[in-house]
Amino acid sequence: MKLIITEKNTTARRISTILSDGKARPLSKSRNPVYAFQSNGDEVHCLGLKGHILKVDFPPRYQQWQEVEPRELIHADIVKVPTNKSLIKAVQSEARKADEVIIATDFDREGELIGVDAINLIREVRPDIKVRRARFSALTPQEIKKVFAELEDPYYNLASAGEARQDIDLIWGASLTRFISLASTRLGKKFLSVGRVQSPTLALIVDREKERRDFVPEAFWTLKIGCRKDGETFHAVHARERFPSEEEAREAHARLEERALVREVKSTERRMKPPIPFNTTGLLAAAAALGFPAAKAMNIAENLYMNGYISYPRVDNTVYPPSLDLRGILRELAKSADLGELSRELLGKGKLTPTKGKKESTDHPPIHPTAAASRGDLSQQEWKIYELVARRFMSTLADEAVVLTVRADLTCGPEPFVARGTRTTEEGWYRFYPYGRKKEVDLPHLEAGEEVEVTERPEPKRGETQPPPRYTQGKLIEKMEELGLGTKSTRHSIIESLYERGYIYGDPVTPTETGVAVTEALRKFANHISSPEMTALLERDMDAIVEGAETRVEVVEKSREMLSLVMQQLEESRDEVAAEIRNGIKEDRVLGTCPACGASLRVVRAKKSKKRFVGCSNYPECTTTYPLPQSGSVIPTGEVCPHCRSPRVKVVNKGRKPWVFCLDTSCPSKKEEAPPGKADGEKVGETAAEKGGEGPRQPPEEAD
Repeated sequence: MKLIITEKNTTARRISTILSDGKARPLSKSRNPVYAFQSNGDEVHCLGLKGHILKVDFPPRYQQWQEVEPRELIHADIVKVPTNKSLIKAVQSEARKADEVIIATDFDREGELIGVDAINLIREVRPDIKVRRARFSALTPQEIKKVFAELEDPYYNLASAGEARQDIDLIWGASLTRFISLASTRLGKKFLSVGRVQSPTLALIVDREKERRDFVPEAFWTLKIGCRKDGETFHAVHARERFPSEEEAREAHARLEERALVREVKSTERRMKPPIPFNTTGLLAAAAALGFPAAKAMNIAENLYMNGYISYPRVDNTVYPPSLDLRGILRELAKSADLGELSRELLGKGKLTPTKGKKESTDHPPIHPTAAASRGDLSQQEWKIYELVARRFMSTLADEAVVLTVRADLTCGPEPFVARGTRTTEEGWYRFYPYGRKKEVDLPHLEAGEEVEVTERPEPKRGETQPPPRYTQGKLIEKMEELGLGTKSTRHSIIESLYERGYIYGDPVTPTETGVAVTEALRKFANHISSPEMTALLERDMDAIVEGAETRVEVVEKSREMLSLVMQQLEESRDEVAAEIRNGIKEDRVLGTCPACGASLRVVRAKKSKKRFVGCSNYPECTTTYPLPQSGSVIPTGEVCPHCRSPRVKVVNKGRKPWVFCLDTSCPSKKEEAPPGKADGEKVGETAAEKGGEGPRQPPEEAD
């Protein structure tokens, strides 16, 4: 009997269906189903895992945070702990009956480690069993049948690199998280986390916010005119673009006349190259532009992959390998009711010449569609991601687009103006991939020497220079890739953990004061943690394990030595670190100014019920209180309600749309601010006492 081990049950069911031509059946209704079928005269069983069946941890004696110094974790033993004992029992039970094991987990560091962990558990009961590896990039019948006919050996170096990452992330994360949390007395559910990738990523966000806070805007004035020729209207802006003073702008405005003279017209044809194939970063960045958080986009992409619609979505590669049947993929897409026409257009081309990116690897091809789907086959969100992948693939095979840009230089009185127009003359790849296509601006046909009517001469418009924009999730992932922070498989989850820890909120991403304080404390007293260089160095070391140039033991030991120096710096500044972080936490509790007395309003927690509400810091002189929802992160917006003058706050619950409202429950605006679903059965407009908040009857405690 042959035993196939896959990473998830969905994959096991699909592989079994493909290899058995639809004849595979589960042996029982177990929570860990085994699919059985016959293949070439052999009995085959296929069992899906649930991701990692072993996790790394420290021995029990290190589990009590307040009884173990964080430094002790740096050189502590690491043990592997079962995550699902019944699943491990099922794997070993099936292995006892098998003559051969085939590992069919995802082909990357994490997938290979999951497979090798399974091999080691199997060899506890069958030490000499034969083990092979099925390496695939898409769960399509053609590829699955091909790779199972050409089995390979497991990639133990790849698994060792994944194991090194597990060990290093545990050692760094656990020891630093415990140090920061203990020093700042933030324990329990509200502990503060630190990580070798998480912390430098947070530092990027904090640094951008500091740039924005330090930015001093400068005023400027712009001037434009509206013109008309043969019934067609267009606008022209002053060639100076920005006037540094209103006086200069008004002087120029006073010199404007009722007609403008066209001095020169220049037309330029630009050929726009098609985009490069999608790797993980490219896909997540493009999905973010459509409104998908990175973690959500990856989750959808993985489901599409496991159901056979797209290729493996965790890839660095941006170059299609010669072996990829581009026309075959287009023929498959031609079956789609929504995309078939576009695909058939490309099939009509004589030669397909795909674009190429700079990153080329041999583990997986770039992300591409593997099966035809129509809008009705998938959920709305799945369709958006699938369509994005399919259109990107087609665009990489399409022709260049051609855009005509026109610049007309005019004078209105003595003042120079410029009118610009853009028009697509050849759609090329735009037809297949319209995302982000810039709006076209039409100009009438203009010739040098002619005059046009000036129909509008609006007053100069005041503007201000703007600070650098906050990172969107898509731009943040691109920046992480640029700096070597994390991997294609981990970047989206790193960002998600920053949200969950309350270090950031919103998209574009804004740091909380706690996130700023943790970053500043690490930067002042242990800068290596918040710098990308250290993390990128460890990533290169893990790549060296894959290549066989380093061993897991060597790389993990090197990371321990680096961490020892970091921990020494933190220990020497423990009190300063704690004070910095506590100040940040305190700032996050301040929601605004009390409309009654002008003191700070802060999130506090009732002594008896432990429920939170908003109270005035000037208590007991001021007894102003407001209720709060008991779930979600409460974030100040810096805005004041125009109706009641109480601060407006944002409440963020995972999986729900953020809710922005003013604190005063009797404010007329409440009719407009109904929450997107009541949280935990709460009523909108409950008083602090109804929520269990004693309010002014006794001094409140600071919120956790």
